[in-house]
Parts: sequence; C-alpha cells; structure tokens
Amino acid sequence: MEEELLTVADVAERLKLNQQTVRNWIDRGDLPATRVGRRVRIRRADFEEIVERGYNARNASSRGVTFSGKDFWSGKEHGEPILRSS
Repeated sequence: MEEELLTVADVAERLKLNQQTVRNWIDRGDLPATRVGRRVRIRRADFEEIVERGYNARNASSRGVTFSGKDFWSGKEHGEPILRSS
C-alpha cells in the first residue's frame, strides 16, 4: 500500500495556518518532510502525529527528538531523526 503524501499547502489548509508556519516547522525539524524532485511532501502519518499530540513549540523541543532540516529548502537531503541531549 502506498503512503499518502501531503503538500505544505495541504497541511496548512487542514490546520488553517499560513504555509510559512508549516515551512518553519519543517525548518526547525518539528515536522519531517521529504523532497520529491523539487517538491516538498509530508507523510500523512507524520502530519497525523503532529495533530494527535497537539502541536506546541515547547512540547516539540522538550521531546528531545527532532529531524535535521537545516538545509532542507536548499535542496540538500533531509536528515534522519536525531536525538538532542537535554
């Protein structure tokens, strides 16, 4: 079964947010995303996890798990999950 992928616009529309907010989450590593060619896609499962736990910037950073996204928008490959030490 194929994994459903969402666009930044899809996520922003569903949460009634600005697309830049979703991009900021990706940049900070709070929302994992993947490049498909020149496009950015978010796995539905990752989106649902954000919704399920209720996005909160403090909670995101205190979880200790983030995704590296430093060079995400420049087109460099997105990193695997990393653990931050508190």
